[in-house]
Amino acid sequence: MSSHVPNQARVIPMRPAAERPGTARPASSPPSRGQSAHAPREPLWRDLVGDVLRRERLAQERTLKDVPDAARISVPYLSEVERGRKEASSEVLAAAAQALGLGLGDLLAPARTELVRLTTAQQGRSRGASTSPYGGMCLAAPSPWPAGPDRTLCPGGRRRPSGRCRRTGHLDQPTPRAMSFLARIGQ
Repeated sequence: MSSHVPNQARVIPMRPAAERPGTARPASSPPSRGQSAHAPREPLWRDLVGDVLRRERLAQERTLKDVPDAARISVPYLSEVERGRKEASSEVLAAAAQALGLGLGDLLAPARTELVRLTTAQQGRSRGASTSPYGGMCLAAPSPWPAGPDRTLCPGGRRRPSGRCRRTGHLDQPTPRAMSFLARIGQ
């Protein structure tokens, strides 16, 4: 007679549990090369679009089964798109939007707005209120030199035609302080 011994092999994990896909990253590990220790990551587009899809579906009080049936996509796929696990093609997004009674632009515009809101909020926290040492104001003023009133001097000292500052994009409008300076020197 043969004895039935269970054929169980001992499994030795190749990576520690915290590094396996689908598990939490250890808190002590350093950030990856693309990230700095203090800068938050920008949100992913697929997360934002998925949030908009889910919000619209829930606002219409529709189930997760109703929308994929109308859009002719699978329920698990739509669920993964809504959770930001899959990045859907434009055709799939258009079909899901149409199933919700929206256009593709109606779906993507709120995602863009949310992206802009989140990235400007992150930039404001990480760099202060303004990236310019002048609080966002352009200091270009009419030049007191003989180049004429149609020329201005950029903060770097280069003369150029009036319009917008090349560096900041602000309109070249003299500040009250610059106007008082020009009045004092007789310009």
